[in-house]
Amino acid sequence: MKLNILKLAHLARPRTHEGAPAATNTPEQALRRSVLACMLWENEFYEDGVTMADRIRELVPKVAAEKVAALAVEARTAMKLRHAPLLLVREMARHAIHRGLVAETLVRVIQRADELSEFAAIYWADGRRPLSAQIKKGLAAAFTSFDEYALAKYDRAGIVRLRDVLFLSHAKPRDTAQAELWKRLIAGELTTPDTWEVALSSGGDKRTHWERLLTERKLGALALLRNLRNMKDAGVPEWQVVDALDVMRTDRVLPFRFLAAARHAPQWEEALERAMFRSLEETERLAGHTVILVDVSGSMVAPLSRRSQLLRTDAAYGLAVLLREIAEKVSIYTFSNSAKRIPPRRGFALRDAMESSQPHQGTYLGAALDAVDERYDRIIVITDEQSHDRVGAPRGKGYVINAASARNGVGYGPWVHIDGFSEAVINYICELENSEPR
Repeated sequence: MKLNILKLAHLARPRTHEGAPAATNTPEQALRRSVLACMLWENEFYEDGVTMADRIRELVPKVAAEKVAALAVEARTAMKLRHAPLLLVREMARHAIHRGLVAETLVRVIQRADELSEFAAIYWADGRRPLSAQIKKGLAAAFTSFDEYALAKYDRAGIVRLRDVLFLSHAKPRDTAQAELWKRLIAGELTTPDTWEVALSSGGDKRTHWERLLTERKLGALALLRNLRNMKDAGVPEWQVVDALDVMRTDRVLPFRFLAAARHAPQWEEALERAMFRSLEETERLAGHTVILVDVSGSMVAPLSRRSQLLRTDAAYGLAVLLREIAEKVSIYTFSNSAKRIPPRRGFALRDAMESSQPHQGTYLGAALDAVDERYDRIIVITDEQSHDRVGAPRGKGYVINAASARNGVGYGPWVHIDGFSEAVINYICELENSEPR
């Protein structure tokens, strides 16, 4: 009987999806790993989107209110996620111990006008009910942040319209001008915004539309990156696209977006690379020798969303490319069934070398760590953590950057665990080491 009990206890231990022993997480750790790499309701390689959303709902009441609120703000501002932080606030509104922070948190996570109506849709996903007082207060305060352009751009037909949110939240305008603006919103009389969607849907010559939008700087960073192929097909002069890329804002663009854009529009790779590196101009540098291990297993070669051609490897490659730029001395390996050292490269050439380094197969992180036979000051692993084999401790400072939202992972204990794949994870490593006593 004792042997049977021991066997059952062993089987009950957390495991990765590939069977390796995983860490036992606190509720806060579990919530962070579920949220910070989560494209809400989008399936990942190992888990479907509904499972991940349900896990987030289950974990919120188990974590202190101030921790959940801070996580929602971090997910929106540092990790550039849009829907996962809205779900966190919606779940906070269900629980008495969290409700007091709902309004102020909602104001901080709503940064685009369409998030007003998207939050209301999430709130009513399981049945229509009155908005709570804290929700009304938060939505009302957030509504005052948006001008006519923002409201007109995102006043789209849907289950919930912006005017519905305005009525339901009982928002109060700041002044007479805003009161008049809201009257036009209610009447459907907002000035049509000059966006690329509106311009192209109006008919006419596409090249002419693109050239005007570029000249007048009417394209945001993501719109520019997503439409490079369309501009090429329309015959837009290359110099004009390069000029736009050279002045685009990069503060809200995740690194993998540049890599994906270059894959579909390689003729602008040099300009895209410059734009990507601009985001690192103020970043602290990592002293000493850094080893980077990049997971290229089959589970990493999966789309970030069902409508996207972006892969989780794009996120991993983007972080590796940026780490390569800020580290004093670097060795880079990919790992799948085995570990492969990557020749000295930087920028997009490094991306190409990692992608072609080996087949996308299993996830043997433990063996990869054993294969790194050089001394280092720190080792940074970029992975979805679903190792087949047992993972030991690093031989120096060790960081695991988790690029997926699976329930269990291996990068805890002796490892500093970081969730998500924006450039904020690199800033965290730099700030952590710079704060240590010298």
